[in-house]
Amino acid sequence: MENEIEGLLKRYGVLKQGHFKLTSGLHSASYFEKFRILEHPDLVTLFAARIARRFFDQRITVVCGPTTGGIIIAFEVARQMQTRCVIAEKNETGGRRIGRGFQIGESDRILVVDDVLTTGGSITETLEALKAFPGQGELAHLAGIAVFIDRSEKPPFALPHFAVYRQAVQNFKPEECLLCRQGIPLSVSGSTGKK
Repeated sequence: MENEIEGLLKRYGVLKQGHFKLTSGLHSASYFEKFRILEHPDLVTLFAARIARRFFDQRITVVCGPTTGGIIIAFEVARQMQTRCVIAEKNETGGRRIGRGFQIGESDRILVVDDVLTTGGSITETLEALKAFPGQGELAHLAGIAVFIDRSEKPPFALPHFAVYRQAVQNFKPEECLLCRQGIPLSVSGSTGKK
């Protein structure tokens, strides 16, 4: 199954090779362009189905995703699990918040989803937003974390987590980047937020 997913990622231009500056500021020889998945509803449906199946028996009542790609994923996973989704938006201080009148009760079982995991910044901010939400405290009702692609060298979470596709990719601090030292031209990819 992993080979089938990797084949899809290559066919749709999701997995790219070169020298990239990631949204985290790190440099890498590999880049996953999540929007090549998100622009194809059939791929989003396929990837979301893997997440929904993995957490099917966890009694999920709320799926939460961070802006931007996480919204699409949260919606589709929630649709397939026949439950609700909420959004963790950027706030004025640089973190995230659950706003817009979303409700999360003390008995809700929460699944946090996102597109690509590199450093875990967006997911960490989402977890903090959930903790700050009235009645959530220490996230006793968090069932797990799921992503479409995990490219982290080591997932930074002790919580149960799942990735539809996992490929550990070595990242470099700019001042330690082997690709820069080799003179390989740098491409800036992604958005301005951290992944």
